Amino acid sequence: MRTRVTLIPGDGIGPEVTAATTAVLEAAGAPLEWETVQAGAAAVDAVGVPVPDAVFASLRKNRVGLKGPLSTPKGRGWRSANVTIRQELELYVGLRPVKSLPGIVTPYSGVDLVVLRENTEDLYAGIEHEIKPGTVISLKVSTRAAGERIAKWAFEFMRYQGRRRITCCHKTPVSPLADGAFLDSFEAIGHDYPFIRQDDRLIDNLAMDLAKDPNPYDVLLLQNLYGDILSDLCAGLVGGLGVVPGANIGDRIAVFEAVHGTAPDIAGQGKANPLAVLMSGVMMLEYIGEHRVAERVNRAIWDVLEEGRHLTGDLGGPEGTAGFTAALIDKL
Repeated sequence: MRTRVTLIPGDGIGPEVTAATTAVLEAAGAPLEWETVQAGAAAVDAVGVPVPDAVFASLRKNRVGLKGPLSTPKGRGWRSANVTIRQELELYVGLRPVKSLPGIVTPYSGVDLVVLRENTEDLYAGIEHEIKPGTVISLKVSTRAAGERIAKWAFEFMRYQGRRRITCCHKTPVSPLADGAFLDSFEAIGHDYPFIRQDDRLIDNLAMDLAKDPNPYDVLLLQNLYGDILSDLCAGLVGGLGVVPGANIGDRIAVFEAVHGTAPDIAGQGKANPLAVLMSGVMMLEYIGEHRVAERVNRAIWDVLEEGRHLTGDLGGPEGTAGFTAALIDKL
């Protein structure tokens, strides 16, 4: 049986890194069929909106998608295409595993974190207005239902992944109602999982802890804005946004994506590192139950990185997109 997957190539380097990813997954024997749709700046140029109805229709039909980085035209009144997709499809879990990889030198070793970000509320609800010239109010939305929903997902994820500690991150001294509601939801759901270690940490204290030594932490549960910022910080612990995968997951639909930007300065030059999208593709394979194929791709990635002879320029190597991709396929 072949699984039909929505493919959103993206903007900038997106088409290059998604093409490399599909080539590697095909070489690994992944039983996938791709349905390609456009979003982001490419969609604005083609049909006048950053997320056409065809994107939502494809994802609702296929239930799973792989997405390259998207850009949103500035100064034209468009809302972020990424935020639009998450909110329209209720992809309330932002999942970002952060793990040290061979051949990538950083000040830290043995990092193995999972960042879970609530994707639908907080300041990203987009509710703001100017009450008088020069004064803007933005509303931070925090509901018990959303807090309990992602907390439940987090504990179930940990149970099946064998994770042992979860830390809820907040700033209740400054935002006792909104952040307090999120923390209360976490603690309420946590009563059903006494076999998992649970604690909480102020977001600023957590940032300092991660800079000093990230290894004591396991799973981090955060609201939208904190999760957006801290997930990038955690990526920096292992080499940057180019070496970490990501996913946005709901109850019925999941979209796996690179978390880096479109890098327009190198678009079309064959220099882009496809690793982040490829690793997201591996997560997608695991999500649909293709664990054996996912493990094959993971081993190939590990071997190529460990050898260090065919790395892309951002990792200190001599290869471009094509050379790195060919090395992976050769390993397969």
